[in-house]
Amino acid sequence: MPHFTSSDGLSLYYDDTGGEGPVVLCLSGLTRNATDFDYVLPHLKNARVIRMDYRGRGQSEWAKDFTTYALPREAQDALELLDHLRIEKTAILGTSRGGLIALTLMDMAADRVTGVCFNDVGPVIQTDGLEVILVFIGRNPIWKSRAEAAEALSTRLPGFANVPDSRWSEEAAHHFVQTETGLAINYDPKLRNAVLAEFDPKAPAGDMWPQFEALKGRPLAVLRGINSDILGRETFLEMQARAPMFATEVADRAHVPFLDEPECLTVLQQWINVLPSKETL
Repeated sequence: MPHFTSSDGLSLYYDDTGGEGPVVLCLSGLTRNATDFDYVLPHLKNARVIRMDYRGRGQSEWAKDFTTYALPREAQDALELLDHLRIEKTAILGTSRGGLIALTLMDMAADRVTGVCFNDVGPVIQTDGLEVILVFIGRNPIWKSRAEAAEALSTRLPGFANVPDSRWSEEAAHHFVQTETGLAINYDPKLRNAVLAEFDPKAPAGDMWPQFEALKGRPLAVLRGINSDILGRETFLEMQARAPMFATEVADRAHVPFLDEPECLTVLQQWINVLPSKETL
């Protein structure tokens, strides 16, 4: 399993298909990991796809200082991975947190970003969706087995429909660890402390429109679960008004689409087709 060491000494997991075509760095959701992209990976054969587990998540090492679970440090880790792989520039497929990291990179190293596809995230985060996340983040689930978790996800997760049971079983396997006493989350519980410090749902909502504006001229795309409580429809439409981009809403999905829905695959292919190739960087 490939790992690299960050500048502050953490062992961070990644994988690299080594394929031909544009480089696409896949950045996952807040509590999630590289498996976010398992479903779409077989469909991205015309790109070199790189995935990573953020610090404290998945197969990456946990940080002693939870304050490093922050957008600037996670963006720095992404840059250090690119340096480790000797990649000068990349496009970013960012799911939720990953899209915010892409925007953060526009302040830190804009010249290294060739384009962005936002998966159910944008420059403004709906506070009601953030409040939902704060309910469960950093806490082990009540379910005792992955089968029980899959059943609960299939019946209780609002905004999702027409999802096969096999997909919920995969999701349970991706995000929960089986222990003798029940299921455990597969990320550092102190991520909760970091998020509470980073986002205050009671404070006026900020935005990242300046960073989004800096992306103009690059290939852009946005995917939105039609029932999303994180990417509001107003923000979804405003993104398209401010910059040319490929866009779609995904039926029967909330936060976040799985990325292998037909609507997503169409937009992703359109976006990848206009990304600069490695030869033109």
